[in-house]
Amino acid sequence: MGDPNAPIRITEYSDFQCPYCDHFFTETEPLLVQYYVETGKVYFTYRSAGNWVSDNIARGTGLPLKTESEDAARAAYCAADQNKFWEMHDALFANNRDVEDQGSFASRRLTVIAETVAGLDVDAWQECFDSGKYDDQTDQDLEDALAAKIEGTPYFVVTYTVNGEEKTKILNGAQPFNVFQVELAAILSEIGAQ
Repeated sequence: MGDPNAPIRITEYSDFQCPYCDHFFTETEPLLVQYYVETGKVYFTYRSAGNWVSDNIARGTGLPLKTESEDAARAAYCAADQNKFWEMHDALFANNRDVEDQGSFASRRLTVIAETVAGLDVDAWQECFDSGKYDDQTDQDLEDALAAKIEGTPYFVVTYTVNGEEKTKILNGAQPFNVFQVELAAILSEIGAQ
């Protein structure tokens, strides 16, 4: 979301079933979008980490675990094929029942949620979803989350460049907007952008 050439990139590792992620979505994300994304200062990306807990539980068992969180991520990625990722993202958070893997994002319910996204070709979306097209993407998201040393969701990796050197800051958890404001103001000052 935003200008890919923005001076700051924030990558959020999140889970559509996580109550803390929902809190960030409701309380902080709209303000980040208004004051930093829409003004061209931040490029914001979402990565699925809904399989992070399951992976940590399953490590060593050799058992692949698929969760409703992964299915929700695949649903959003399929919507992205039609440039509707953020609309599906919003619909998923709006329809989370806060009971993990208990039907909030069962396949048939995801179809009903997809039907609420204005302008989404649900048949094309369903074909994408049923095909498993984004299974590899959710697996890659998990690998990237683990490489980022994720401690839970939401987890934010903030990257920016100063004098040709890429720098990274981590924000862990559903931080209030003022925490992001302080960090982003310091970064903008460091890179000489306001």
